[in-house]
Amino acid sequence: MFKSIKTPIAIMLVCAVLVISAMVTWFAADEHEQLYTESVKSDLAALTRNLAADILPLMESGSTQTHAISERLKNLSSYQHILVARVYDTNQTVLHSQLGAAGRKYGVPEKLPLADIINSPSGAYLIDNQLIASSRIARNGVTYGYLLIMNDIETPVRKSWQALLLHVSPLVFITLIITIAIGLYWLNLLLNPLARLSGFTHQLSQTKDYTPRFKTRLRGEVSVLGHNINMLLDTIEAELTINDEQNQTLMEQQQTMTRLANFDSLTGLPNRQFVMDNLRLELARARRLNNDIAMMFFDLDGFKGINDSLGHETGDLILIEVADRVSSMLREGDLVARLGGDEFIIVPDRDVTDVCLQNLADRVIAAFLEPFHFRGLALTVGVSIGIAKASDAHFELSQLMSNADLAMYRSKARGRGTSTIFTNEMVESHKRKLSIANSIDQALANNEFTLYYQPKVARDGELVGFEALMRWQHPDFGLVMPGEFIPIAEQSGKISSLTRWAIERACIDLPLLQSVFFNKFRVAINLSGHDLRHSGMFDLIHQIFTQQQVNPEYIEFEVTESAYLENFAFANKFFRRLSNMGCAISLDDFGTGYSSLSYLTQITIDTLKIDRQFVRELNTSHRSRLVTGSIIDLAKRLSLTVCAEGIEELSQWDYLLNHGCDHVQGYLFSQPLPLEDVALLPARFEFGPDHVSRLSGQ
Repeated sequence: MFKSIKTPIAIMLVCAVLVISAMVTWFAADEHEQLYTESVKSDLAALTRNLAADILPLMESGSTQTHAISERLKNLSSYQHILVARVYDTNQTVLHSQLGAAGRKYGVPEKLPLADIINSPSGAYLIDNQLIASSRIARNGVTYGYLLIMNDIETPVRKSWQALLLHVSPLVFITLIITIAIGLYWLNLLLNPLARLSGFTHQLSQTKDYTPRFKTRLRGEVSVLGHNINMLLDTIEAELTINDEQNQTLMEQQQTMTRLANFDSLTGLPNRQFVMDNLRLELARARRLNNDIAMMFFDLDGFKGINDSLGHETGDLILIEVADRVSSMLREGDLVARLGGDEFIIVPDRDVTDVCLQNLADRVIAAFLEPFHFRGLALTVGVSIGIAKASDAHFELSQLMSNADLAMYRSKARGRGTSTIFTNEMVESHKRKLSIANSIDQALANNEFTLYYQPKVARDGELVGFEALMRWQHPDFGLVMPGEFIPIAEQSGKISSLTRWAIERACIDLPLLQSVFFNKFRVAINLSGHDLRHSGMFDLIHQIFTQQQVNPEYIEFEVTESAYLENFAFANKFFRRLSNMGCAISLDDFGTGYSSLSYLTQITIDTLKIDRQFVRELNTSHRSRLVTGSIIDLAKRLSLTVCAEGIEELSQWDYLLNHGCDHVQGYLFSQPLPLEDVALLPARFEFGPDHVSRLSGQ
């Protein structure tokens, strides 16, 4: 209602002054009226007594001297407020009545209240707002009559009021003005700091600036209030400073959390969450616009071996360099992200035709042809790329990722440094792989696996060993070969169960083989890279040997060159323990991986096996003959036994025999056979034309 506290206080002040002034004036007027009335009463009583004394001689004479009394009463005409004067005898009969000036003007009552006052002492009385004075006309106790004079009191009092107000009003008005002015001045003087304080706080609320402070020279409550507000502002400003610092810290933390949530902390590339969120939006947009999106999924070939042998620090440096290489060769708008570990994806921004995607994949593969140089080492890392399109995945992100993953593993199966574009046929193949992976445990429980044995033959034709090869008679898929289910078992983490079964089965079959073949021989069992990393594998082998009472000298373990070198530290320790126990160690597929002559001087092996791809090309490739001869010569120089696999023609055996190969195996001698058929094999093979023909026809 009021914008300032001054207004209601000023109104209250003025009203208070007016009320007080009115009350003072009223009390003064009332006092004046009383004093005036008493004065008139005293004068009228004295006049009545004096006039009664004048009339007394006339009343004592015993005769009514009306004229003389009238003359005496006429003297009252000079009194302007006397209404009437009457003389009564002792019987209260009016002897004479004289109207005064006021009586002639206003009139008088016919009957005066004589009876009410004759019994009262002489004096003046106020009866019915009229002043009546009475006096006995008596001497020495003898009453001769009564004199009553009625005086108009209302008119003189009113005039006295008017005169008083006329005289006092200017003074009262001036006093009121001065009092109100002084009051307002002091009010303004006292409330100005409060108004300033109110304006100060209003300014703070509007500007949100809490640095100004309230200043006043006055003392009192306003000064204390201003001081308290300043202290409150100090506290607020300090809290705001702390709050600003905390907000800044929170913003920095939020930015850091956003960066950590959306970007890989090692490479700085977008991470899985970021790229997945963006791909969901892009897939929805592409579906609406009837466009297509492609994804290239790749991981690093050989990265795990480097990580295990050289440490995670070197692995991290390689990942950083991989991110830089891939980012530098992509076009503007292309997205590259790290999903985790050594897995990356690329989302091309432009043309997603097969030709363009293949060209981009070739550029990525080419970017990894140059080795990575760290700490004086030249490390070669390849990539296997899987390419998938959103249209083939019905624009579903999970399906798109699955398709790209399938294509990538198809590339790995084809060899390092390759790329594969997804086709629907891969889905059926993947379903078969899943079914096989899920059936392994049940197959072990149902004894669906069997061991086949392929003989190894020495230079003189003597049977010197067997390679134990697993076969799986699947209830739905029929005969499943190791080349299919072994990689699946490795990927699904079930290879160790198969290895345990193979070792145990070979140890169970060994007594029967010993009962048929009396010469010294070894049964070769294959181990995978996963087995080498299995911490309890040696104890498991030792336990099986103990349970089956097997002489370790009858057992040979084969491991591929790549598996040995990728797990070098574990493999070397593991095979040294097996060798000390009496087992023989064979390095399989020698020459197909990243062979290094320096490794051959450090590893614990007894035999080098020449891969079948070199044997197959002996008759057609001069290069294969050179490599094969070099491997045999290298093995001889290192005092190692050399064995060649995949012998199918007599000419191949002749070449190997002439170059000093110690052992051979292949269809030329026998295909892998179940245990019951192995007993039919001769202890020594003859190499005449008829015999070779017979064996080849088995």
